[in-house]
Amino acid sequence: MTNGGLDLLDALEHINPSALDYQQWCDVGMALKHEGYTAEVWERWSARDAGRYHPGECRKKWQSFNGSHNPVTGGTIVQMAMDHGWRPASQDGEIGWDDAIGGHADDLKVVNSAWLEEKDLPKAPERMDGAAELIRYLQILFTSDENVGYVTESYETNDGRRVPTKGNYDRTAGQLIQALSKCKGDVGSVLGDYDPTTGAWIRFNPLDGKGVKNENVTEYRYALVESDTMDLTRQYSLMIELQLPVAVMVHSGKKSIHAIVRIDAQNYDEYRQRVDYLYSVCQKNGMELDRQNRNPSRLSRMPGVMRNGKPQYILAENVGCESFAAWKEYIESINDNLPEMDNLAGIVGNFPELAPELIKGVLRHGHKMLLSGPSKAGKSFALIELTIAIAEGLEWMGFKCDTGSVLYINLELDRASCLNRFRDVYRAIGMNFENAGNIDIWNIRGQACPMDKLTPKLIRRAQKKKYAAIILDPIYKVITGDENSADQMSAFCNQFDKICTELGCAFIYCHHHSKGSQGQKKSMDRASGSGVFARDPDALLDMIELDVPRGALDAEINRKKAEACRKWADKWMYRWTEKLLPQDTGDHMKMLALCRSSGSTRLNELEEQVKDAERLVEQRTAWRIEGVLREFPPIKPKYVWFDYPVHIADDGGKLKEMAADGERRRGNVYKAQEKRRASAEEKRKSRTDELNDAIRNANAGEPVTVKDIASYMSDENGTPAQDATVRKWIKNAGYSIDKNTGYVITNVSSEDVTE
Repeated sequence: MTNGGLDLLDALEHINPSALDYQQWCDVGMALKHEGYTAEVWERWSARDAGRYHPGECRKKWQSFNGSHNPVTGGTIVQMAMDHGWRPASQDGEIGWDDAIGGHADDLKVVNSAWLEEKDLPKAPERMDGAAELIRYLQILFTSDENVGYVTESYETNDGRRVPTKGNYDRTAGQLIQALSKCKGDVGSVLGDYDPTTGAWIRFNPLDGKGVKNENVTEYRYALVESDTMDLTRQYSLMIELQLPVAVMVHSGKKSIHAIVRIDAQNYDEYRQRVDYLYSVCQKNGMELDRQNRNPSRLSRMPGVMRNGKPQYILAENVGCESFAAWKEYIESINDNLPEMDNLAGIVGNFPELAPELIKGVLRHGHKMLLSGPSKAGKSFALIELTIAIAEGLEWMGFKCDTGSVLYINLELDRASCLNRFRDVYRAIGMNFENAGNIDIWNIRGQACPMDKLTPKLIRRAQKKKYAAIILDPIYKVITGDENSADQMSAFCNQFDKICTELGCAFIYCHHHSKGSQGQKKSMDRASGSGVFARDPDALLDMIELDVPRGALDAEINRKKAEACRKWADKWMYRWTEKLLPQDTGDHMKMLALCRSSGSTRLNELEEQVKDAERLVEQRTAWRIEGVLREFPPIKPKYVWFDYPVHIADDGGKLKEMAADGERRRGNVYKAQEKRRASAEEKRKSRTDELNDAIRNANAGEPVTVKDIASYMSDENGTPAQDATVRKWIKNAGYSIDKNTGYVITNVSSEDVTE
């Protein structure tokens, strides 16, 4: 029988009954009965706890499990098993809902139990000095003024077990150490006599002197790690291998080691969290722990006394990491899921093959791409076009695409609008849904969650699909954190890496431009928010709108009208090309006149087609697409019209001459401006030459004044130049006028002045 596809018997095998308290043991029985198992299953499992198992007790208890409105289910067993390091086997390779994504199921597993090198257990002292052992223990764990709880008395329970009494808690460590140092090894004379067949106990956290409960603990300094079911040598080896921050390790005199582990919590809540973490690490690395040892007032075995002829003694002190924080950092760093380092010499001659290109010259399979642009750029349509291009093996924006299956994640449109957009784009590019089976569309508008929550759900659904690409539109719907924060956006974009790695597909997404004019910015700096969006993707394609001057728009309208006329003439006029010069077929007025001269009854159709051509051009927007690529050489900009609902290449080549808002003007459209600037520069140079001529000759080679130059540069009617004009020429040439003499000071050499 199973629970949600999981075999509870397999889970049960990973739970040690001796590590559970009474209620947890009952919970297992109730869960088994609820899921339809028999009492014999519970009986066989419970028998593994030889210390507490009594034949027939399970069957008797089983009869009292009559169900409730809130039953204990098989999920309880699953969770217990997972707490002990078990992970459910995936069904047919599919990731389960409780499985971790990205290889994190073993995040806390740092020891390969199959390769654990077992270490020799330190031997007991030949002649144990009990007082010295206990003094050493007290000095390690307590300050002299802290109260210590200890127990030397025990009593027998109905089942024949010896258990400790409440014990003592009103003496300080200092008082005990002082008394023990004078007792000549007789621990009983200080603490009270103990039963040598049972041993004695001590509490490892300091108390307030008023009791021995959790609320009486004054410092949450230590926790107990112990296993009653493992081989002693293996316990010891695992504790050492895990680098547990052990203050002191005590042999129990029987079948377990008591490791007093540094926790150093500020309060009880932090203590619980840290102990949970500690136990989780231990269990996932193969230690079968007694979970009843969690509480901070717990008793542990006291060193320096005998137990049934065997010593309770200190095995080691101050081993492993120096603190809980250092240990936690060690555990998480040693198992960081990072790959091993490559040595280049070992790879020479056997370099790995690069991933094939998904978008030729732009993006490889398994890599990431960002499409950025302003609102109303048709980014969503562009991504739908890309989805279809990959599915059908077509070109996209002039780039050849490899053929593969694609998942398009729609976060912005309702389902009907999104699906109809796909229909419209297919029709606009003249395709017949030939490979529409390569496209999956996930419409989750209004149901999306932050990216870190969406990622595992996406991976689970896409695990078997083998997508070539996943396209998400748009990311602002799933951004977690402040988009202007580099560290938060780095964490956000890491989710894309996880998708690429886990699914082996490309991940493509779009983002909007920041506010304001973008023409003065580089393409990689236009996306809104942190610069992470420019640096993270392997390919960034940016769309920027171009200003189309009226003259250029009219030229495009003429071209499209003429094209409409030619198509009409091809259909309804016989040998029309003989009636017009080739260069005139691009003039829509001449083409229209030719078509009208045919007298055809279908001229109304022509008029409508010409109007449609003009209307469509008027509605068009022009765009330049630039790329910033990590894997490929820089690409030349692509120029396209957004002719709703698709982007089409600018086959006329006119858009290369256009500039974006705020961008330095370029191309033929601005040649007049360039010509005026060139003319002005030429005129300035010519005027400077005339000025130098006047400086040389206006006063026979002697220094000249403004009036000398003005007179020399008279017009054809003999009218001298204006003084203010001459002064302006002098200034523009970089010369100056001496305030004392009025002479013009130049950088003209003496050779220039005297011919």
